[in-house]
Amino acid sequence: MKKKFIAGILTAALAVGVLTACGNAGNSADGGKITVAASATPHAEILEQAKPILAEEGWELEVTVFNDYVQPNQVVESGDFDANYFQHIPYLDSFNAEQGTHLVNAGGIHYEPFGIYPGTKSDLTALEKGDVIAVPNDTTNEARALLLLQDNGILTLKDGVGLEATVRDIVDNPKEIEIQELEAAQVPRVKDEVAFVVLNGNYAMEAGFSVSKDSVAYEQSDSEAAKTYVNVIAVKEGNENSDGIKALVDVLKSKTIAQYINDTYDGGVIPFQ
Repeated sequence: MKKKFIAGILTAALAVGVLTACGNAGNSADGGKITVAASATPHAEILEQAKPILAEEGWELEVTVFNDYVQPNQVVESGDFDANYFQHIPYLDSFNAEQGTHLVNAGGIHYEPFGIYPGTKSDLTALEKGDVIAVPNDTTNEARALLLLQDNGILTLKDGVGLEATVRDIVDNPKEIEIQELEAAQVPRVKDEVAFVVLNGNYAMEAGFSVSKDSVAYEQSDSEAAKTYVNVIAVKEGNENSDGIKALVDVLKSKTIAQYINDTYDGGVIPFQ
């Protein structure tokens, strides 16, 4: 079901570049500059590790951090940036369909398990009638959150809704749990006000949560979700085979970056091969 994307907080933070920078990761044997819009954690952190490797190949990597899920796609569509790194394929496809953009996947880099994290309660068996669970409100991530809640016996969804599930597709909710829908960046901010929060991997890490240590339930790394929700380098259609983008993707999929991911994120980020 179509839903409007919520822009949320549109302030770019920790910017290493500027919004007026023009994308220029074209075809050049001599390298050049690659501009990437990214979420702070883990995307921008991973990109920072790629900088010196790319520099050895003649490429300057310029990263700008955004704290919403709308602007990074808009600035790539406009040509102000060469690429972005913050989203999975279902979100990319949904954004294109709803916003009329022309963005494509240039390479899958990592997977972030979706998790249920403690709020005022720390055990799902302690849920009581009328308790509140906060979930992201964008189309694909809300469905993913609801599917995880279903997998853990909290509610039941209409058969076959899959990645289009919304709260209107809940057919059984024995404890009458209230599902609070919020822009993804806002979900961790209400953890002290609700029983549980269901979080995207990057927002969980920004909130100080560890998937392996803090979540009460999470998607397993060997599940189909690993393929469905791989986080990708997205570019405007036609730019996916440019020298700069191919160099960026190759470095991000290298053994060096995979080792950094495995050593740094305690299972919250998994390299996608």
